[in-house]
Amino acid sequence: MADEIINRVANSKLVTIDLEEYYPEGPRHELDIAPWLYEGIVLREKEFRASVKDHDWSIYKDAYVAINCSTDAIVPAWAYMLISVEAAKFARKVVFGKLPDLETVVLAEIINDLDIEEYRDKPVIVKGCSHKPIPTNAYLLISQRLQAVAKSLMYGEACSSVPLYKKK
Repeated sequence: MADEIINRVANSKLVTIDLEEYYPEGPRHELDIAPWLYEGIVLREKEFRASVKDHDWSIYKDAYVAINCSTDAIVPAWAYMLISVEAAKFARKVVFGKLPDLETVVLAEIINDLDIEEYRDKPVIVKGCSHKPIPTNAYLLISQRLQAVAKSLMYGEACSSVPLYKKK
């Protein structure tokens, strides 16, 4: 009789967390306000407010929106706040920055809200490779949260993981 192959990974208490499972679906938009500025660098309040008022905000329905200015203009905080007020009527989330900043903020909120008790005193692997744009910061945040409860923390796959932390 041949030796039976035993799947030690399947039989272990190892728990995998895949950040891709928490990635919220929905369109992403980046709104550059430079075209709303005089010569791309000067904010004239009356014209700026007119641009905000005339913009079709409905295109951001159920979307995630990153607002920024691609020029070196000095834009007061109230201008971004004004845009945020209008965009938030339709969008799921509005942040200042570019699309990677948006992903970082959205996933940080999700990670901070995760119930991590199911990982208490267990060896945990944070799955590596993903097909969605999971920002590096999300991996840092999840590792910090899990370190508080996990028996050990690894990165990668069960067959080839990188050890990160082990409770003493």
